Amino acid sequence: MIQKTPDSEIRAAMVGPALAEAFDRFLRYLKIERNASPLTIKSYSEDLASFQDYLVDRVGPVASLDELTITTLRGFVAYLHECEYSKTTIARRLACLRTFFRFCCREQLVQANPAKALRTPRAGRKLPHFLTAEHIVRLIEAPKLHEPLGLRDRAILETLYSAGLRVAELVGLDIADWNRDADVIKVLGKGRKERIAPIGRHASKALQRWLEVREPKANASAAHRDAMFLNKNGTRITTRSIGRMLEKYILETGLEKITTPHTLRHTFATHLLDGGADLRSVQELLGHKSLTTTQIYTHVSTKRLRDTYEKAHPHAAGNLDADGE
Repeated sequence: MIQKTPDSEIRAAMVGPALAEAFDRFLRYLKIERNASPLTIKSYSEDLASFQDYLVDRVGPVASLDELTITTLRGFVAYLHECEYSKTTIARRLACLRTFFRFCCREQLVQANPAKALRTPRAGRKLPHFLTAEHIVRLIEAPKLHEPLGLRDRAILETLYSAGLRVAELVGLDIADWNRDADVIKVLGKGRKERIAPIGRHASKALQRWLEVREPKANASAAHRDAMFLNKNGTRITTRSIGRMLEKYILETGLEKITTPHTLRHTFATHLLDGGADLRSVQELLGHKSLTTTQIYTHVSTKRLRDTYEKAHPHAAGNLDADGE
């Protein structure tokens, strides 16, 4: 069952029962039929809540879903621009509505799909932030290894970087997911898709040292008892805890504050490509469904090559002599 907050119930009442019921059915469909992760369902819920806010503020109660037209959706796009949302956020919210209305068509809740002709604003892709080899070493070596939590933090940082994991994937790891003989871990990625990720000897050693001091809570459930990484209370660590842990080490090491747990995944991919790995292999290691998603890292590597060229080559634009030759 999808949990509702008091605010969401008030918003649903104001927008009309037909649409509120359709939203609820859609979220149940994502959870039960699509087996979507809690994080995905949370994102879709937030996107639908934003659409509800617009309808309450600008349109009013909706008696039937067929009242929602392409004009309504274009008004929503204008509303998002007024609220100064980024192009990336706008694109994600429109993608949510497309999926929602396709579901409504399939369930015969609408006669026609109003989102079919909806165009998404083009969003320029930002190059992902990554760390240099020197900076990643500084970050990984920051935890104090004479403390159990320091050993845990070193193992977390080593594993994130060594396997290029999403933080949610790392949080979901169980001890049984690590094949010590082959030095690979079984990862449950987006869409509940499994993949095998190799880890290096540094990560393997860090994991071994952490497991030697790891102590689960005495009466913990199996879900917590089997977890690879535990919090200070002896239960499975959360993504929020990892974020706070990283913030502490960023402050200690003086790295850029925009560094997040996902930065280690970006760093993993960038360093592989810089080292000569082919794009298809990096795609498999990252668990990307589309090669297009992985290609953003080629732009990072190309930019670094260009910067090096501009600084070093005698005939680069910034290195001409006084005569322009």
